Amino acid sequence: MDGTTCLKSLLLSINQYKSSRSAANAAQLQKLIHDLCGMKGPRLLSPQQVLPSECLSGLVELAGDPNIDPCLSSIIISLLAQLASDEEIKVALNSTYNLTGTLASVIHSNSATPREGVVLQCLQVLQSLTYSARVSHCFTHMDELLAFLVQHIQAPNDDLTVPCLGLMANLCRYNVSVQTHIKSLSHVKVFYRTLINFLAHSSLTVVVFALSVLTSLTLNEEVGEKLFHARNIHQTFQLIFNIIVNGDGTLTRKYAVDLLVDLVKNPKIANYLTRYEHFSPCLSQVLGLLHNKDPDSAAKVLELLLSLCSVPGLRTLLCQAVFRPAGARLRLGSKKEPQGCGGEPGVALVHWVSMPLDGPDKCYLQALLLLEELFEETIDSALYSSAQPFLDLLLPVLLTMLEAPDSTCSERLLKKHCSRVARHIWSLTETLLLCLAQMEALFSSGQMDVSFGCTVADSELSQVASEVILKMLDLMRHLKQLVLDMETSFYRILQDQRVVAPLSQSLTSDHREHVQTALRILFEAAPLPDFPVVLLGESITANNAYRQREAELSASRLSGLEPLPAPMLSRSCPPPAPSCQSSGPSQDAIHSLIEKLQSSMEDHVKDLRVSEIMDVYEQKISALASKEGRLQDLLEAKAMALSQADRLIAQYRCQRAQAEAEARKLASLLKEAEHRKEELQVELSGQVLEAERAQADIQQLLQHNARLQADSQDHQALKASYNELLNSERMLKELQSAHIILTKQAEVLRKQNEGLKEEVRSQEERVRQMDKEKEDMEETIDVLRKELNKTEQARKEASIRASSLELQKSQLEAKLQKKEEELSKHSQMIAMIHSLSSGKLKSDSLSL
Repeated sequence: MDGTTCLKSLLLSINQYKSSRSAANAAQLQKLIHDLCGMKGPRLLSPQQVLPSECLSGLVELAGDPNIDPCLSSIIISLLAQLASDEEIKVALNSTYNLTGTLASVIHSNSATPREGVVLQCLQVLQSLTYSARVSHCFTHMDELLAFLVQHIQAPNDDLTVPCLGLMANLCRYNVSVQTHIKSLSHVKVFYRTLINFLAHSSLTVVVFALSVLTSLTLNEEVGEKLFHARNIHQTFQLIFNIIVNGDGTLTRKYAVDLLVDLVKNPKIANYLTRYEHFSPCLSQVLGLLHNKDPDSAAKVLELLLSLCSVPGLRTLLCQAVFRPAGARLRLGSKKEPQGCGGEPGVALVHWVSMPLDGPDKCYLQALLLLEELFEETIDSALYSSAQPFLDLLLPVLLTMLEAPDSTCSERLLKKHCSRVARHIWSLTETLLLCLAQMEALFSSGQMDVSFGCTVADSELSQVASEVILKMLDLMRHLKQLVLDMETSFYRILQDQRVVAPLSQSLTSDHREHVQTALRILFEAAPLPDFPVVLLGESITANNAYRQREAELSASRLSGLEPLPAPMLSRSCPPPAPSCQSSGPSQDAIHSLIEKLQSSMEDHVKDLRVSEIMDVYEQKISALASKEGRLQDLLEAKAMALSQADRLIAQYRCQRAQAEAEARKLASLLKEAEHRKEELQVELSGQVLEAERAQADIQQLLQHNARLQADSQDHQALKASYNELLNSERMLKELQSAHIILTKQAEVLRKQNEGLKEEVRSQEERVRQMDKEKEDMEETIDVLRKELNKTEQARKEASIRASSLELQKSQLEAKLQKKEEELSKHSQMIAMIHSLSSGKLKSDSLSL
């Protein structure tokens, strides 16, 4: 049975039970509820649709009825508890269906017998419903419920103490009216003492419940000042952290996190927490909980970390705890298996950010919010270098999450994907601000400006810095249309002369990916008015000339008899991009190099032929001299290019100002048009979808109507057969009456015959005289006997026919009764469809 049919049957069964509360109807309703529980009820009973909404309303109404079967009431409350696990249905049950007031009325009606299982069941459902939900104080039986909770919290060794404490913690949190009502009780001090005594309880769950209630009621009062005084606040912190890390389960950890979040909102207690000496190890243990595979537990931990970010003194410590260990091990970590990543909290955060669409939303959103807070703190501090390995792991994940989902996914998953894309783009904004800070740090550090006589380490550092800048520029190119002000920052960097060095190195690189990336960026930069094209061309020319000369020297070196000694080879290194070189080596430097080479030959090359070595050195010296000439030519070309650039600057600035003004105007118009287009597309798609659904419903109703028309025709045919049967029955009755008349006549003749026989015996003497009369009478008797035989035969045939007609009559009556029952069911179904369709079809189209 599919979901729609199950819901229709459930609604029909609820209505039947309301009209007739028989055992059979109750058993049928229980069976349907069991079937619904097995068919994943939270997905079927969506409160946004008409049929599930009517089912929910009927179930809540039955749950609050004190006169229904207790077993049925327990089953309904169990189903409602299962539905409350879904956040959307939970909100609807609180706001629309007033389930909280209904369950409170059930507890009130059973307050005289609190040991009943339905009371504990209602308390557990209420605790689930009211968790992290603001409950109004004005719903039915609220005061009676609070009195019931206070009574059983103060009762010693009561089985209802723990659920009553948990429900009281939910009702008191963020609810001033409930807090005021409890504070106005005459025995409130006794209630406070009872809660304080619970702080020494052996169960951590009872401890955290009691401390939560005390925090809500007394935090800003004299009792709270004593309870959370500076002398014992550190013990309270240690207790809460121990409960969070070593709690009795997810429920206890949730309430402990909520308690610490509420305490941190108090400025005085937040200040105490910043001075708590064991905060760093406690924070490390809390971060270790992120590797828990339970999404609910991880969500509460993330909620706690977000609340700690609101305290300025703690946010820096949190950034250090997350990013400081994230070194080279992060690159080896796997985002899919955070348990095996050596306890890195950054990898766990990436794991929760990359949850699939059908995963829990709350954990995913809180992980993104935490990353945004951490990136804001990282940008404003000196921790951006520590966050670089984490960015290398996070950015590919965020870009992957921006990809379009499978076209076959449901509408609910598409909505979740759109929401996630919006959050990812916002997170990328924070991430790219960090990227911009790192790019500026690389430009300002001088790592791109390496002289000709550099070391090998400096050259490699320059290449790595160029690769980092190129990757960041490519990322900005992808996101320039998605992130606010990203396009402006991207084009501003492309017009900076410092970007020439990484571009030239990538364009002349041996790696295909670097060349392709640089070409894509060059395609974006070429149309810009202030892009240093001339400098880029000179830099590429110098790089190519240097590579060609290096190839020639390598070939000449290989053609020699013996390779150069290692000390001599270690003095040469590949230069950086020539665009960053301001001048070549001087003549003094060349002579100094010759002297060093000569001394090196005397020390290390005693067994080599001096003439061959000198030839190699002479080639290197001539190469250096030619290189010096080329560099001088480059300097002169640069000076000419600068003078030409100065002449074009004024013209370019004017044109750029006009172009930027027009571009801003066009961009605003384009954004407005795109926004309007998206709204119209969403509206159109919704209308098309609604029209398709309506058309499908109409087709189904038309098909059902056709079936009903066929049944109606069958009914008419049966009626005609029934009329024929009635006519046959009427004829049968006429034949029976004729048979009765003939039977009576035969009886009269028989009696007459007997009388005649007596008369013959008495008048034997007159026989002879009456022979003639006797013969006449005998002939008459023979004739009558023949007629009697014929009548008897007709009677037998009529009796056989009558029995056959009676059998046919009984069969037709049974068949007619069955058809009438089917017609009655169809009529009920037509009435139900007519009521559900809300007047979409006229009633005369469904009439028989």
